[in-house]
Amino acid sequence: MNDLNQLLSEIGISKVKLAKYLGVSRQMIYNYLELDSLSKWPQEKRLLLLKLLDIEEGSDKAIKNIKITSEYLENVEARLNQNVRDMNSQQFNYKNLTREEQDLLNDIVFLIKEKFTEEKTKETYWIFLYLYHVLQSLDNVQEIKYIFAYLSKKCGFTNPNEFKFNDTRQFILESIVYTAFNLYNNGGASKSKLLDSHKRFEQEIENDKEEKLSRTQQLNTYKIQALRELGYTEITKENASEVLNRMAEIQSRKV
Repeated sequence: MNDLNQLLSEIGISKVKLAKYLGVSRQMIYNYLELDSLSKWPQEKRLLLLKLLDIEEGSDKAIKNIKITSEYLENVEARLNQNVRDMNSQQFNYKNLTREEQDLLNDIVFLIKEKFTEEKTKETYWIFLYLYHVLQSLDNVQEIKYIFAYLSKKCGFTNPNEFKFNDTRQFILESIVYTAFNLYNNGGASKSKLLDSHKRFEQEIENDKEEKLSRTQQLNTYKIQALRELGYTEITKENASEVLNRMAEIQSRKV
């Protein structure tokens, strides 16, 4: 197995990419590689690996005798990518998605699935539930994408001087967030000092909820009135456009 580990390292196949190719978690890859012989791997996974490495027999000698050339590397990479795409295409409808978008979607789903598989804690669930809530709000809160960009830069994935959105607004928010994190990490803030600030935060959220509820109730009133005026009892596919137009008219009367 040492020869296999060395070969994978020389080829440049990461544990994550190999896990995606074999359709298992990254932890399972580590478990496989700790076995003392390839013959102890599950047959399906062993055959997939042999196919990837273009090996007809699974002996350590066959692995050790592989000559790594540029052509060999290209062929392995092609087989690796094709298999991952084939597996992913069975799970998702990729219509209208570019290859770059497909790969990104695959990576996101694989990472989330791996987290749920390996980290069986309620905290993992809450992390991705909150992420789901945030993604739902992207169209309504433009600062979310600026915060995502800041975190990408902070984690070393993106150049700090790269701005893909509104340059000025992104620069300002990143600077503010950086200052806030420094304050948080360097002990310049405490719960007692920030109690009033958090109360204002809570009140603002409560006000937003009340405003949304009031708006919902108001729209419901317009809907009921529109249905009554038009002689309908409910909104259907056939009368939806007519009812919505009457609701807009009723709303204009109130102005």
